[in-house]
Order: sequence, then structure tokens, then C-alpha cells
Amino acid sequence: MSSPALAVPFVKASACGNDFLIIDGIHAPVDMAAFSQRICERHQGVGADGVEWLFPAPDADVQARLFNADGSEAEISGNGTRCVAAYICSEQAKEKVVIRTGAGLKTCTFISRNDTQYEFEIAMGEPQVGDELSIKLASCEVRGIPVSMGNPHYVIFVSEFVTGWQAEAAEIGRHHYFKQGVNIELVKIEDGRNIAARFFERGVGETQSSGTGSCAAAVAAIVAKKAESPLRVHTPGGAQTVRWERQVFLRGTAQIVCRGEFFA
Repeated sequence: MSSPALAVPFVKASACGNDFLIIDGIHAPVDMAAFSQRICERHQGVGADGVEWLFPAPDADVQARLFNADGSEAEISGNGTRCVAAYICSEQAKEKVVIRTGAGLKTCTFISRNDTQYEFEIAMGEPQVGDELSIKLASCEVRGIPVSMGNPHYVIFVSEFVTGWQAEAAEIGRHHYFKQGVNIELVKIEDGRNIAARFFERGVGETQSSGTGSCAAAVAAIVAKKAESPLRVHTPGGAQTVRWERQVFLRGTAQIVCRGEFFA
């Protein structure tokens, strides 16, 4: 007789369509990568862009380790971090939530709550911006601005989001220049205070939104003198506000979607 399935409790949260599963680290299996890949699968798993595994931290409210949908571990997700803050605030009322990520400590300041939806502003740290970089692809050459928000980004300005952009973004993500992979942002300037963005994230693919991607897109637009801080980043999953005052601040919502058990 086969042994009974192990029931792993989870909370699902979404920040502008970027969805994450939040799981207490006491349930972490030996192979967190394989488990994260299974539970994130959208047909035979719960479905998500990634898993935020929570562990105790001596210098923060919690430590969050992020595993992408393909099982790879990432330094940080701005939206995932906001989802973790929403989860913590759903358990205990807090004005500030400090989360240790792979990109350092991030402080999430509570702004408002509407039922299961929470709004925060996160201090995302100081960005690192590189010089404009040309990448040769199989059929063309693209130019973009490398930006680090504690994880790597490559921001490309476009006049329109053309059909099939995802294939080109995937090719960029595989380029030998980016030895650790890269998150790609396509950015369309609406006006000096508004940009539209599309995201192709390392270890996930196309996503409805991205917190660090929105920050990188805004920083690149400001550096290129195409926009000014603060600005709104409009994505398929919703809008977030980014302001850059030495360090970058990201403001947006996160909603607790459901709670359940995954039978491992």
C-alpha cells in the first residue's frame, strides 16, 4: 500500500497579476527546486510564477527565498516581496514589514488595506545602471540598458509592442553575455510621467507584471531622460508607482487570493 500524500499548506497571493505561493519553510523538502517547479505548474499544480519560502531571520520579520516556476532560485521579486508583506500583515497588524531577501533587507511600509488587498511602498535600494549595450540576435540587433535591482535586467525602449516579442526576449535571455540569465523589459514611453512595460522574466517567461522589472524600466527611462520621477509603470496586470530618490521606492498592491493544501 502506498504511503499517504504529504499535505503542504500554502497561501496564494497576487501583485498586479504576478502570482506567488507563500509557504512556511518548516514544510520545505530537501529538493526545494523540484517541489517549487511541481507546485507552480498551472495544470497539475496550484499554478504560480514562483514560490516564496519563509524562514526565521534574526534581523528581519522573515527571510524569503524565492524559487521561480522553473525551479531556479532568484535573488528577489519586488512583487513577491510585496505578497509576503501582505501575508504577514494578514496574520498580524504591522506598519512596517522587514523582509530579508537574496538582495538584502527590504522594508515594506503599509499604506492601506481593502479587505484582502494591501498596498505597500517598498524601499528597493540603489540601482546599478550600465552603459547602453548592443546584443546581436539571429535576425537583428537590439540595444538596451542593463540595470541591476539586486537582480539583472535589460531594458529596451520600443515604439510599439509587436506580435511575437516574446520569442525575441527569450533569445536575449539565452544570450551568452548574460551568464546568470536576465530579466527583459520592453518599455514604451507614454509621456514624462507614464510608461508602459512588458516583462519576460528569467526562470518564468512572460509575466503580467514585475516589481523589480517596473523599477528597472523606470530607472532606465529616467537615465535616458525620457521620463521623470515619480512615474507610473502600466503593465497588463495593473499599474505601480516608482520614485527614485537615491534609492528606488516601489508602490503597489498585493492581494491574498486563497489558502489551501498541496498534496506532495
